[in-house]
Amino acid sequence: MSHDDAPAHAPPARRDGSERPGSERPGSERDPHARLAPAVATVLGLLLAPPALFFWGLSDMATDSCGPDDCSPELTSALDVVDGALLLGGPLGVAACVAAWLLPRTRRWAVPRLWLAGLSLLPWPLVIALVAGLPQG
Repeated sequence: MSHDDAPAHAPPARRDGSERPGSERPGSERDPHARLAPAVATVLGLLLAPPALFFWGLSDMATDSCGPDDCSPELTSALDVVDGALLLGGPLGVAACVAAWLLPRTRRWAVPRLWLAGLSLLPWPLVIALVAGLPQG
């Protein structure tokens, strides 16, 4: 083995296994506010999900006056959108909230954590707004 085949010189590591101060990657420092966005999203989700589920359960009563077969197409399509928003958006919202909690707590992941926390809240007010704006049967 010649001198040219030797690996490039790497700076020595410290005894605790970490590298020298100042040599870490940008954004790898701990974020002191990392738990704030997921915590707020969790609390708001726990406050918004029960009313959304309650209104979703009541939304089928919109067909009481016309019967499920004689209702207007606008009402039935609106009810389908409400069902899809909750049955698809609900689990996706919960998964986004869990992902916001599981992201690394470094500054590099602050923006994705904030986006996931915000997106986790979308299904609940969407269902409430859709049920509140159901057309006449």
